Amino acid sequence: MAVVVLFSGIVQGYLTPLLPELGRQLHIGGVGQNNIYLLSQLAFAVMTPLLSRLGDLYGHRRLLRAALAMVAGGSLLMAAWPTAVTLAVGVVLQGALVGFFPLLVGILRSRAPERNRAGISLLVGVLLISIGVGGLVAGVLSERHAAAGLWTAVPVAVLAVAAGAVLPDSDVPRGGRFHFGAAALLTAGLVALVLVLAQGSSWGWASPRTLGAAAVPVLLAAWVAVERRSTHPLVSVRMLSNPRLAVISGYTFCAAFGTIGFLGANALFLGASPAETGYGMGMGPQTIATISLAMVIAGFAGSTLTPRLTHRVGDRAVLASGGCLIALGFAGMALFHDTLAQYLASALVVGFATGLFESITRTLSAEAVVEDETALAVGLNELALSLGAAIGAAVIGAFFAAHALRGTGLIGESGYLWSWGACACVALLGTVLALRYREPRAAGTQLVRPSEHVTESGGPA
Repeated sequence: MAVVVLFSGIVQGYLTPLLPELGRQLHIGGVGQNNIYLLSQLAFAVMTPLLSRLGDLYGHRRLLRAALAMVAGGSLLMAAWPTAVTLAVGVVLQGALVGFFPLLVGILRSRAPERNRAGISLLVGVLLISIGVGGLVAGVLSERHAAAGLWTAVPVAVLAVAAGAVLPDSDVPRGGRFHFGAAALLTAGLVALVLVLAQGSSWGWASPRTLGAAAVPVLLAAWVAVERRSTHPLVSVRMLSNPRLAVISGYTFCAAFGTIGFLGANALFLGASPAETGYGMGMGPQTIATISLAMVIAGFAGSTLTPRLTHRVGDRAVLASGGCLIALGFAGMALFHDTLAQYLASALVVGFATGLFESITRTLSAEAVVEDETALAVGLNELALSLGAAIGAAVIGAFFAAHALRGTGLIGESGYLWSWGACACVALLGTVLALRYREPRAAGTQLVRPSEHVTESGGPA
């Protein structure tokens, strides 16, 4: 499992530091580079429920192998033929990596339930470290030519495919059918929502294209209605009647909005030339990757400390602390970003908080339901994470487009200021949600299926 998660982290970490230099070589401007990152996050959001549900139907191991093949294929395509088009196609194929975690957790809880918390914490730690390592290796390979860094993920793909071949399968019951109508509604609604957020300022908020796309997210309401009536839903939205899972999912969305949604923009800021833009650090791929590695080391520390912190102060306190730290980090970036030391201090706070939230939300979502619904619950949490990241990247992209320097393709500093402020505000909203979380011991909560009525002696969460 750790080898598979290692591959996931390498893929998530190696492209971002290369974007500024690849953009210059392939003639992709700053807004376009952020759009490539946005496209990857949109692919994550769309594929999360599809792969999770298919795993429940046809087996977690089988779908894990299919997802590994897709990610490996996308990585090879980008490395062998780097163009703007193949980068776009490649990141969409790599979006299948979002299925890794819910499928692995389904196997883990089935095969080793007594190691669930420790196992998830370890896997998150490996994920975060490998994100940094992937970026650093890509940065070293790209010193002479940025495209060389695109080969970073290819050899790791071979190891991951081999690991997927020897993993055991989960032994949870299978059944039901795949709801193609719900899949179409969800995909169309997510694409339209992210598109209008990212491109609305460029098209004009009153333009026919924007108004037309803005009407399409009504599909999301139709999707929810279809899912609630379905005997075999794609995403069990009825699970959100479980107040613990509802709070965790909302918190995950808010935390991912900035911590993951801003990752692409973080590389753009570090790579920006102060002589051209008046801000930035003028870094190359290797230096950007080193900063990213420092952030994920901080995240690894947060992830590995999570079980101890929750044992000492409780789940709710750790959730709230994570939200506060994310808001503090982005506020620090907005106020202090003139020197590398100032920016790095805030970035490390965000990195540490990322480890906290990724570990605890995955753990709590798995523990909020009965065992044979683990993949569904973790998949719902991964959907919230992917949605938060995609919408965060879309909002940041909209700020960048609205504050682009006319005729240059460069982003004005005000675009970053608005983005940092938005990330801080959404993180504070997540903190408010965290304070409404009720721990099982305190609230008397019992694990229930979505069709069962949920009651809590301590009142609704």
